[in-house]
Amino acid sequence: MLVHSRAGKWATWALFLLLFVPLFAVPLLVILAASLATNWSGALPSGPTTARYAAATSGASLQALTTSLVTAVAASLLALTLGGWAALAAAALRERGKRLLDALFILPVAVPSVVVGLAVLVAYSRPPVLLNGTRWIVILAHTVLVTAFAYQSVAAAVRRLDPVYEQAAAGLGASPARVLWRVRLPLLLPSLTSAVGLCFALSMGELSATMMLYPPDWTPLPVRIFATTDRGSLFTGAALAVVLMATTLLVLAAVSRIRTRATYR
Repeated sequence: MLVHSRAGKWATWALFLLLFVPLFAVPLLVILAASLATNWSGALPSGPTTARYAAATSGASLQALTTSLVTAVAASLLALTLGGWAALAAAALRERGKRLLDALFILPVAVPSVVVGLAVLVAYSRPPVLLNGTRWIVILAHTVLVTAFAYQSVAAAVRRLDPVYEQAAAGLGASPARVLWRVRLPLLLPSLTSAVGLCFALSMGELSATMMLYPPDWTPLPVRIFATTDRGSLFTGAALAVVLMATTLLVLAAVSRIRTRATYR
């Protein structure tokens, strides 16, 4: 709702800050403060140090970060390929077919992610497709969990496309494949990059399904954060969380930059 009066605008901003600061800003600031502290006495941390970041960016922690990055990139690209292809195919279906496809892709996010993890574990723990104990089962579970978001993002963009461009290209003799590669996909590029960014962020922070599936040699950073804090090392866990958050934000900033360039091509 638009607010036109000065008093209304001040009240709206005050309400926004009242809700935003305690719900979003304060928890993140507490994590940041804890990552720089040696102990916490009273209301504020004490003993500032950056030593925990040395441990958070080396050894097993660095390997866990690399694992998360590889998993998130692979799952995001697979989700974009599957979800984007399905969204393009759904545009040619009748309304009943579109609703059925929507339901199929929404199902994995309509149930708790731990259920998806258990389903993947049971389905791929025996031949002919034996993935249990490998990195591929983690990547597969992440792909299943984030594909719905790629599908919904691309499907919404496909519905907004103006068919005039495709009709003009087809009228000039372009084949359906050329119309797809030279017209539709370039027009969808901003939405495709947005879908990749969303899938990447969700995969980087996924924990519930991963806890059921990860092998010892493929431990993502969220699992390491959970294990570290579960052992009582809260300050080290906070440093790992800041590293995870910063890495995700850096990648999302790069994706946003690519999306901006694609929008104004």
